[in-house]
Amino acid sequence: MNDNKTTITELSDTLDKFLKVRDWNKFHTPKDVSIALSIESGEILEHFRFKTDEEIKEYLKSAANRKEISYELADTLHFLLILARVLDVDLSKASEEKLKISEKKYPLKLSKGKALKYTNYEKKKK
Repeated sequence: MNDNKTTITELSDTLDKFLKVRDWNKFHTPKDVSIALSIESGEILEHFRFKTDEEIKEYLKSAANRKEISYELADTLHFLLILARVLDVDLSKASEEKLKISEKKYPLKLSKGKALKYTNYEKKKK
């Protein structure tokens, strides 16, 4: 598998098979999967906590550190895919719709190169 060839559905189906043979789906309520997703996201943050940008740059030079982070990213993705399946959310469709909403919230003319909350741009449009 690699990102260039694997679809969301293929990845989700592979994960679902892994869970089914272990009889783990019964543990995957929206609440519990949401908690797991949050925990895994936090484990990504642990790699960067209390480090300056320069320290992070140096930290990321280590193949072992990058591998550990890649596993935390994979765990986070797995729980996101599980949650989407539990809630019957089509992630591709939701992503497309959310991007359209964001395009309106963040008009290119006003937001390009800026990292402000959308409410700052709403004030300027009026």
